[in-house]
Amino acid sequence: MMADKFNTIDDFDVENKTVLVRIDINSPVDPSSGIILDDTRLKLHAKTIKELSNKGAKVVLLAHQSRPGKKDFTDLSQHANALSDLLNLRVKYIDSIFSKAAKEAIKQLKPHEILLLENVRFFSEESLSRPAEAQAETLLVRQLSPVIDYFVNDAFAAAHRSQASLVGFTLNTPSAAGRVMEKELTVIQNALDNVEHPCVFLLGGMKPDDSIDVMENVLSNGTADSILTTGIVGNIVLWAAGVDIGEVNKNFIISKGYESMVSKAEELVEKFGNKVKYPIDVAIEKDGERKDVDCGEIPNGAIFDIGVKTISYYAKIIRDSKTVFANGPAGVFEDPKFAMGTEDLINAMAKSNAFTLIGGGHIAAATSALGYEDQMSHLSSGGGACISMLAGKKLAAVQALRDSAKNSKN
Repeated sequence: MMADKFNTIDDFDVENKTVLVRIDINSPVDPSSGIILDDTRLKLHAKTIKELSNKGAKVVLLAHQSRPGKKDFTDLSQHANALSDLLNLRVKYIDSIFSKAAKEAIKQLKPHEILLLENVRFFSEESLSRPAEAQAETLLVRQLSPVIDYFVNDAFAAAHRSQASLVGFTLNTPSAAGRVMEKELTVIQNALDNVEHPCVFLLGGMKPDDSIDVMENVLSNGTADSILTTGIVGNIVLWAAGVDIGEVNKNFIISKGYESMVSKAEELVEKFGNKVKYPIDVAIEKDGERKDVDCGEIPNGAIFDIGVKTISYYAKIIRDSKTVFANGPAGVFEDPKFAMGTEDLINAMAKSNAFTLIGGGHIAAATSALGYEDQMSHLSSGGGACISMLAGKKLAAVQALRDSAKNSKN
């Protein structure tokens, strides 16, 4: 999955050409005002957009915001204004995706101009996950392909999805990775290929199936020397290790459909022994306050964070490591009472001399909120895509780019 396996912007002369750029500017939006609350993702893609505009391309942007049924499922008018401010260039906006008006607006673009199309998830076929061959036959791809010269995929955060806007254009249009996609793939793959030991994976958050896949992959291939588990992942491993985590926590795991993860975690603990670390104490709520309890004394109440002994234990392992990959917060960090685990482990990473990679999502947001963004070696823009790479899975959008590059050379 290295950079030489797919085309980049450097491989195409884009001057006076129409370039469709898939970006991921899905941002937190205030549901009452429609105002974007965080412009991190818009800033990330600004480099790719500006470079293409500076090179004389006619830039057409394709993006999504949230998904149907959610309160922040909005049009992209706010995003166009925010991008205009960031780029110091006018970003035109049209409230359709491939209507006659949209195609006419694309045709009328002049070199250096930028047009943002409507939220691509307003188009129902975009929600279908299918192979690239099927996505190439969608209305979206068939309608837009005749009015573009190149397709650039810069949406690393969505690269694990096989949706029309991400994989459909690569079969019939010369395609390349944008600068965000290129950097993410190169940095993460290089880190995995040239890992320095001791190497630690800090796995937490609310998606244990992804984390258990990562655990299995990096322990089996020898990448990881230690796995530090927190969050629901930690609770599952505690249960797998025979610790009584209480009926409330067991029922929560079962209600989320993660019961099968317990037996999988049990196999990993049995196979890899002490390489799989789990909390020695946890934080619960008692009388409205945080209370840390040892893992042999967990009452029948919800676990909200790892405890102070675990924080100290994990922080020492992090300080003694040369590589640290982190995905998912340690607990309910949105509540100040239970932010300690997440914040202290991020702090330990920031202060260490290790190569540190933060795997996107909530832990990336927490890192930025603490002001440690610049003290990490790499802060990924895509939680799902990053953790899929760590789990050894192929990213559908990247595979499509690789196939496109291979076909163009044949």
